[in-house]
Amino acid sequence: MTTTPSASTRDRILNLVQNSRFQNAVIFVIIINGIVLGLETSARAMELAGPLLLGIDRICLTIFIVEIGLKLYAQRRNFFREGWNVFDFLVVAISLVPSQGGLAVLRSLRVLRVMRMISALPNMRRVIAAMLHALPGVSSVAGIVGIIFYVGAVISTKLFSAAFPEWFGSIGGSLYTLFQIMTLESWSMGIVRPVMEVYPQAWMFFVPFIIVTTYTVINLVVGIIVGAMEEKAIEEGTKEDPAKVWLKLESRLEAVDAKLAELLKEREGRSDGRR
Repeated sequence: MTTTPSASTRDRILNLVQNSRFQNAVIFVIIINGIVLGLETSARAMELAGPLLLGIDRICLTIFIVEIGLKLYAQRRNFFREGWNVFDFLVVAISLVPSQGGLAVLRSLRVLRVMRMISALPNMRRVIAAMLHALPGVSSVAGIVGIIFYVGAVISTKLFSAAFPEWFGSIGGSLYTLFQIMTLESWSMGIVRPVMEVYPQAWMFFVPFIIVTTYTVINLVVGIIVGAMEEKAIEEGTKEDPAKVWLKLESRLEAVDAKLAELLKEREGRSDGRR
């Protein structure tokens, strides 16, 4: 079956956009564009080289548009079947929004183009995929944290609202205060010690709360994400399943044992023959 000229052209373009040199060039443009977008926030930089920075920004945007156009031509409908392609398309499309009227706010989202670095680097894509894979486990931990926070907010409101209404005067205020305590932001000198001056036994509430939320639960989340990354690495073939590695080691050890037993038998047979 012969291929049509348009099909062969699409194949060549697909090979081009998937080429490592082309992808490295896109990454370089993303880095340059990120630097330029950062410099555009500086009044001094815009005063010295405003037209140049805006020109570089337009050139980078043109390169991104050409890249997306080439991928659309080469992949056609398959382009939108890959989530990262949709992400790149939306990020570039936001940059084309007019800067007049109510849509002017969206122009500030041009900096999202820097996030294309995630889609351009396989290692970053793997991390994002692992985080998405870990969402069910993380959501379960988030549910546990929510229950702990609600229970803690009710208890702290009943205990400390009379003396510290600005921190524990309502469920909402207590939730915010407990969140600040969980992040360890001025939790001791700013909140807990003043409360302990009025309620000396208050440490019996705050210390277990910090241990459970800040250390135990957060470590659980980290463990879930790390486990998800390992599972993804095993699925993609970049890392071998530890159970399979152990089975291979066992089979090799058994083979070595069998070979040693065979050699010993041969040696014993030779010694018996000499006698």
